[in-house]
Amino acid sequence: MDEKLIADIVRQILLNPQLRHTPKNLNASGLHYEDPKEVGIGIGTAYGTKIHYTINGLPVDQVLKEMMAGIEEEGMIPKVYRIMRTSDVSFMGNDVAKLVGSGIGIGLQSKGTAVIHQKDLYPLTNLELFPQAPLLTLETYRKIGKNAAKYAKGEQVMPIPIQNDPMCRPKYQVKAALMHTIETELVVDRGEPVQVTITM
Repeated sequence: MDEKLIADIVRQILLNPQLRHTPKNLNASGLHYEDPKEVGIGIGTAYGTKIHYTINGLPVDQVLKEMMAGIEEEGMIPKVYRIMRTSDVSFMGNDVAKLVGSGIGIGLQSKGTAVIHQKDLYPLTNLELFPQAPLLTLETYRKIGKNAAKYAKGEQVMPIPIQNDPMCRPKYQVKAALMHTIETELVVDRGEPVQVTITM
C-alpha cells in the first residue's frame, strides 16, 4: 500500500464516524466495512432451491421475508447468506454471526428449524433455539427476527415462548430425515458462504 492510499483511508475514517470500526476487508480497490446494524440469516444449502416448503408446509420465501421484516422493524439490516459447509443449524447460525457487523446471526434450516446465535459462542451453544419446526408459524419467524435484532442492539430480550408437542417427533421423523438428507447432500466440504439477495 502506498502513502496516498493510507492517507485516503485515514481521511475517510476520520470524516465518517460510521466507518470507525474494524474493516471487514481492505484492498486497493476500496474499503468494505462491517455495519454494526447487520443481522445475519444463514440459510441451508437446499433452502429455496431443492426445498420450497418447511416441514409444516410454510413457503420458505415467506418464512425468510417474515424473519427479515422482524429484523427491519427493529431498525436493523438483514443480510442473508447460504451456508455451504454444513447442514447443522447451530453451526449455520454461528457461521453467519461471524460474517455480520453485529455478531448476531440466525441459522435457518430448510425444514424450518431455527436458532439465534452469537459469534463468540461455541457452535453448540446459542441464544435461543427453535427445534420443533412443525410448530413454528410465520408470526414466530417474525418474532425470531425481532429478537435477533434486539440482541444485536444490546437490548433486554424476552425469549420467545415455544410450544412443545411430544407427538411432534414421531409424527414428522421420517419427513425430517428426508429433508435433512436433501440438505446434507448439497453441503460442500469447506464451502464458503454465499451472500443471497432477497427482494421484499
